[in-house]
Amino acid sequence: MSDWTYTVSVRSLCEFTAKRGSLDRRFTPSATALEGQAGQMAVLARRSPGYETELPLEGRYGQLRVRGRADGYEADVNRLEEIKTIRGPVELIPENRRALHWAQLETYGALIAADRGLAELELALVYVDADTQNETVLRDKATAAALQAAFEARCLQFEAWAAQEAEHRTARDAGLGTLPFPLGELRPGQRLLAEAVYRAATNGRCLLAQAPTGIGKTLGTLYPLLRAMPGQQLDKIGYMTCKGTGRITALEALHALREAAPTQALRVLTLVAKEQACEHPTKACHGDACPLAHGFYDKLPAARAEAVQLGWLDAGAQRRVALQHGVCPYYLGQELLRWADVVVGDVHHAFDPYGQLYGLAQAQGWKLALLVDEAHNLIDRTRDMYSASLSLARVRGAVANAPVSLRAPLRGLAKELAALGRAQTVDYQPLPAVPEALAEALQRVIVALGEYVQNHPLEVGPMLEFYFEVLGLQRLLDRLDTHSLCDLQRRASATRPVAAAPANLSLLDDGHEDDGSGDLLLSVRNIVPGHFLKERFEGLSSVTLFSATLGPPDYPRHLLGLPDDTAWIDVPAPFPPEHLTVQIAHRLSTRYEHRHASLDALVELIATQFGQHPGNYLAFFSSFDYLDQAAARLALRHPDVPQWSQSRAMGDGARRAFLDRFVADGHGIGFAVLGGAFAEGVDLPGTRLIGAFIATLGLPPVSPLQDQVRERLDAMFGADHGYADLVPGMQKIVQAAGRVLRSADDRGWVWLLDKRYARHDVRALLPTWWQI
Repeated sequence: MSDWTYTVSVRSLCEFTAKRGSLDRRFTPSATALEGQAGQMAVLARRSPGYETELPLEGRYGQLRVRGRADGYEADVNRLEEIKTIRGPVELIPENRRALHWAQLETYGALIAADRGLAELELALVYVDADTQNETVLRDKATAAALQAAFEARCLQFEAWAAQEAEHRTARDAGLGTLPFPLGELRPGQRLLAEAVYRAATNGRCLLAQAPTGIGKTLGTLYPLLRAMPGQQLDKIGYMTCKGTGRITALEALHALREAAPTQALRVLTLVAKEQACEHPTKACHGDACPLAHGFYDKLPAARAEAVQLGWLDAGAQRRVALQHGVCPYYLGQELLRWADVVVGDVHHAFDPYGQLYGLAQAQGWKLALLVDEAHNLIDRTRDMYSASLSLARVRGAVANAPVSLRAPLRGLAKELAALGRAQTVDYQPLPAVPEALAEALQRVIVALGEYVQNHPLEVGPMLEFYFEVLGLQRLLDRLDTHSLCDLQRRASATRPVAAAPANLSLLDDGHEDDGSGDLLLSVRNIVPGHFLKERFEGLSSVTLFSATLGPPDYPRHLLGLPDDTAWIDVPAPFPPEHLTVQIAHRLSTRYEHRHASLDALVELIATQFGQHPGNYLAFFSSFDYLDQAAARLALRHPDVPQWSQSRAMGDGARRAFLDRFVADGHGIGFAVLGGAFAEGVDLPGTRLIGAFIATLGLPPVSPLQDQVRERLDAMFGADHGYADLVPGMQKIVQAAGRVLRSADDRGWVWLLDKRYARHDVRALLPTWWQI
């Protein structure tokens, strides 16, 4: 292959060629992207008016094209700068990381010297402290000839790998261009979905795809995006899931697609969580502590070469290759992310503030397209990613575990949090901001913990975990706005229920004494994650979010911050409407105040349906208490009806046993909680499940917190949208009802056990193909 060209970023070239020695992942708190921008702005403000920033530079070596953007050049003094925002002393930056920074600066130096005909150049590596914005500048002078020689040496070292990657890309794109659908013909609804995904990819748009169970959504989204990959010159596809079962389905579909391809050139990588991949969880990620970190970068080239030849890189394959070469499986997977074509993993890799997939895509300039499965969960998942809490009990625990040097600031934090609790006369209190004294105490703890973890780089355990928590809380407090709530909540202790604070409440203000009233929880709760996600959606080549329950389309558009031109498709159900009988219990009310009075009528309706149409049913309730009441009443009035119930804190074995009761042609009723483990992602085809009873509207419990959420969303989007309660509640209802029909041949019943289902605003949120 003599006519190939391979484009590589300066960062990628240097990371491939300059990293040596051991892993050194000791925790030196990194700056966020915003802090990095602030650090660069602080530097720019101190430079002369003619200072050039973000210089696009490019150079060639053989068939390599190297490009990137240099941070800054000051022509008056002929100085090129690389700016890195850090936390803590420069001396604690690992040597191999600092060597990487110099390699990047020297490469930019070679490119600008060649571009502007410079004979020599001053190089300045500028480290900016994220907290103080003070600069530490490391300088060197180099001739253009020396810089060019170093550049050519790096390119020569990378050239063989680049040739291999160019050949792989050509083979991959050729195979995808003629990729057949592995099942022969697409189903009608599946074809509509596939066409919409393909259009979104080719137009560089986002797509919301509401598609019911049974049409083959996984293949219906992966296949068209893979076909679009060559024409759109996509570097990677991310298949992101909100639940672990989705990853299994995605890998099965990708395996079928690889088998159907003319050449199996597609590299598929599963992103594995660190806690699942780590072989030595009690050891620090450092060459002096963990044997799989020692000499990691020296052993990496051989492990990387073997892995990319395999192509199919699920968790098991990554572990086998890693251990064979004596390297860490988790960090090998992180390195392989750079060379994979399709990445399968949890949504946090793309949407979390520290998500590796999105972070690398931005740093490397990749064209990345995402598919997000079960995307109705994405709002809650991303809310969690941009929320944080700190309890008084947690601070107490930190004091108990802390070395002497940390106890004073931790006690100070506990004292201020307790003082805020004493001033609070209700169990829940929204806060416009954290009081100044508490904010200062929190900052003192962060500074003290930062110094501690920097001075104890090999230590893992409670102090490091607590540091992560308070640092995450502080970062969200720094960005507090209308998109999030800040509040203080009194929580019940193990021995006493939540009550109004007594006048003599004493919570750890002077020596760990507590009257038993309970705990305090300071929280930043994200309500509208779109504030944080908008920039991400704009920076991706295309994103398709799909689920059986996404509507109304404005709900995810508004709350996730999707672009205004986001497309929408509602794929028709593959089931004949007459296969699902949907009925409303017009005389029943399951409101909290009516439950006791309506319980007999409710269980009679369940028993009557079971008697007329025997089979397996699921019965969904809003809480375990309500579930227990209904199950007990059914057992009392109809002991001949077999039943089994979901219990609190079910383990994997208990969940499997619950589902195993649903045998083909079986008879019985499984009681479950709406929104729990059995309300979605459960596949019971044919006669394993013939019906569902839903004794709730899925509305969140009434509480002061829920009132705050509703007020905030109503103020932002209007009171008539139902974003705080009705819309997410109806999504849960439709998900639960979706357990009944799993194929076009299935038949079944859904009973909506509340007269409120007859209301126009409620029915408007139910599937249009339901015949009610």
